[in-house]
Amino acid sequence: MYLAACIEWLFAAEHQSFPDRIHAAKAAGLKAVEFHLWRDKPLDDVRRALDETGVRLTSMVVEPRRSLVDPAQHDEFLAAVRDSLQAAKEAGAQALVVASGFTRPEVSRQEQHAIAVGVLKRAAALAEQAGIPLVLEPLNTRVEHPGMFLDSTAEGLDMVEEVGSPNLRLLYDMYHSTVMGEDPAQVLAGRFHLVGHVQVADVPGRHQPGSGTVDWARYIGILRELGYTGAVGLEYKPQGPTLETLATARAALSL
Repeated sequence: MYLAACIEWLFAAEHQSFPDRIHAAKAAGLKAVEFHLWRDKPLDDVRRALDETGVRLTSMVVEPRRSLVDPAQHDEFLAAVRDSLQAAKEAGAQALVVASGFTRPEVSRQEQHAIAVGVLKRAAALAEQAGIPLVLEPLNTRVEHPGMFLDSTAEGLDMVEEVGSPNLRLLYDMYHSTVMGEDPAQVLAGRFHLVGHVQVADVPGRHQPGSGTVDWARYIGILRELGYTGAVGLEYKPQGPTLETLATARAALSL
């Protein structure tokens, strides 16, 4: 496993430009970075900084964000996937993140699930053609994302399994999962082959690992037992200077 700094938040207080944040991540000994939306980012400059430093770009988000559970938004969603796949190629991103969109109270959960799986199959076919995977992220509905349809790791894994494409995997964010009261050993048991990326932040507050109540020795131990060797995205909001919080996170994660 290796660490990837979410430069949407890490190094943001110290450096205004994203290329400078990439260089700062390299100087801090990090092998990878990630960020959220891409349309407001200088992708040419980002790619140049990645090439200069050898830092990897683990992920960015499909944009504009559209609903998976509302068929009226599917054409826009698929157009966003096409545009984002091209942007990912240009920037050198290794994966694209998608979320479900908000639940439709007037439609049954079972029907919304089926609608989402249908459009994810079409999106995964586009991703297969481009050679860049999509990662589906469940988001917590208790703190940051009330009303979001997909807030369950188990249901997210069900969707990935039903789509059945090597270019759709789950983004397992330990922060969102913990906020929803899930236990990683239970929700990932026997299904970790469906996970493509992992992110972390502590609970409560979504700050650096080591700042809250999560038992990181146990959580990282679970990932090791499952054989995970990929990036661990540091998607936290720093409490203080980035390098100080990074030291706290590294100590907590033993990475």
